[in-house]
Amino acid sequence: MNTKLHTLFLCVAVLLLGIGSAEAKKPVYSKPVTKKFTFNSTPAGAKVYYQGRVICPSTPGEAYISCKGVITPDKKNKEAAMQQASFDSRLTFTFIREGYLKREVNIEPTITQQKSNYQFDWSTAVSCELHPDPNNSYTQDPTIRRGEAKKTVTRDNPGSTALERTIIRWYFESQPQGARIFWRVISSCPDQVKNTNELWLGNTPFEETRSFNIQGLNYENARNVQIEIKVRRTGYIDQTKRFNVRQAIDQQEISSFFEMVKAEN
Repeated sequence: MNTKLHTLFLCVAVLLLGIGSAEAKKPVYSKPVTKKFTFNSTPAGAKVYYQGRVICPSTPGEAYISCKGVITPDKKNKEAAMQQASFDSRLTFTFIREGYLKREVNIEPTITQQKSNYQFDWSTAVSCELHPDPNNSYTQDPTIRRGEAKKTVTRDNPGSTALERTIIRWYFESQPQGARIFWRVISSCPDQVKNTNELWLGNTPFEETRSFNIQGLNYENARNVQIEIKVRRTGYIDQTKRFNVRQAIDQQEISSFFEMVKAEN
């Protein structure tokens, strides 16, 4: 009798397991479809990333993306299943632009059911409004040209930065005239911009227009770099003045007058 009961229990368990397996909900995937997406941002010029790779180098732009939806049907909770499927099938695009906060835009599809098939449809026009990063260099200093904050003067790519293309007027006068002018770089960030020895510039009166081609210089570290000007004339005391590079860039000029003082014998 115990053997018959044991066999009966096993049969019932197998039957219930079969029923449970038959009723188990399985996800249904739509056929992949390639769509052309257009991307816009305010302001323009943002890079758009999808799944960790750049698909749009600069907005406005467009890219082709393979899309596929997934849904786990639930006849008892059809609406909830649709909402979950829309969330699970969303496309996430990341917009990045220098000086602005990174922002993600999610595109969820609309889903329609046709008998046992499900149709997924994603909006292909993706727009994003970017917000300035309160901690970035451009917000703190609006005089920096956009995109130039971290561009550094280097021998590997000469003339590629706005600093090198910014013309600075150098003008020095002395009384009496004929004093020799020397200049050197004094840096508070020697790991980025090196200090230099004195270089002869010319004699007073001196006037010239030239750009900054100081190796390692950029808009961010320019405040920590100075140009030292020293004038010398036989029979007179040497005179020295220093000019902040960032201020010189804004004023587009380095100029001064030196009243020479005779040296005591």
